Amino acid sequence: MNLGHMLEDLEELVGCESFSADHEAVARSAAVVAEQGFRRLGARPETIVIDGVTHLRWTFGTPRVLILGHHDTVWPIGTLERIPWSLTDGIARGPGVFDMKAGLVQAFHALAALPSPDGVCVLVTGDEEVGSPSSRALIEETARECAATFVLEASGEGGALKTARKGTSNYEITVYGKAAHAGLEPEKGANAGIELAHQILALSTLGQGTTTVTPTVLSGGVTVNTVPALAKVSVDVRSASIAEQTRVDELVRALTPRIPGTRLQVDGGPNRPPMEEAAAAELFELACRIAKDLDMEPLRAVSVGGASDGNFSAGVGCPTLDGLGALGGGAHAPHEHVVVSEMPIRTELLTELVASVLTGKDGR
Repeated sequence: MNLGHMLEDLEELVGCESFSADHEAVARSAAVVAEQGFRRLGARPETIVIDGVTHLRWTFGTPRVLILGHHDTVWPIGTLERIPWSLTDGIARGPGVFDMKAGLVQAFHALAALPSPDGVCVLVTGDEEVGSPSSRALIEETARECAATFVLEASGEGGALKTARKGTSNYEITVYGKAAHAGLEPEKGANAGIELAHQILALSTLGQGTTTVTPTVLSGGVTVNTVPALAKVSVDVRSASIAEQTRVDELVRALTPRIPGTRLQVDGGPNRPPMEEAAAAELFELACRIAKDLDMEPLRAVSVGGASDGNFSAGVGCPTLDGLGALGGGAHAPHEHVVVSEMPIRTELLTELVASVLTGKDGR
């Protein structure tokens, strides 16, 4: 693998900002990714725009392997001025370099090293960082027909592959109360803020084991001297199994108000299903064998709380191995970085993984 060419490609991608909420920026990024993919793979992708979000899909023959990634980032436009692309002492920095533009570079170079990409589908989505609302169906319909999905999200700590991810659920709980003057006649109101406090305490008891239920964004009230008639809380739920995701969903929907005159509205629900370890087990064993043949350090597996589009491919029954992207750290943080010396060998690992599935050497 030519590291110099990989770094040129990485600088190009990082230099095109792609904040998820800015659909025009995502479209510009998609054009850059499409051109880079054309240079490396010799084929132009299908450009798919759904709800204003631009996704890219390359399909070679009848797909057996899905290569999955995203080109949107969490970084608002203008971040590049504050955190510019840099390459110093073997460390590349810049918005989105680790999550997950280096992974896209590795994917294109890995496939370019195959004798033929026939049997591969590359899907690069534009809304992963916001839950993949417009790309979920694309991911699932492709993954259902494939024997394996390889996700080019960044690696876990020390280069670990991600063999399990928690599923995510997101809720917004709205409390409707009754306004009244806070000084003259507060007893005539129904305080939505106090009711929301009761609900937050109730929510805090729903997690168990590795399942987390976390109230996050709060809002309520209009003026300091008015009993609030409206209050809201957003809730983040992470579950390692479908059973746990369902349990919490049922309990959240069963919440009832404590204060007379208030009522609750629960919106949202499960977003990404869990990616359970069974979905990655065989592919991880295959990766370990290949890594040994490549004289790599022994691979490690890790289970993480964060979700990815790999949750969707695993959720429809496609064996899925995640975290095959860059080695580094600092996702979503100013110190985001990639260890560039690891890019070629991780790219070679992906090449061999894809080749093994396409040729049937994976044993399936």
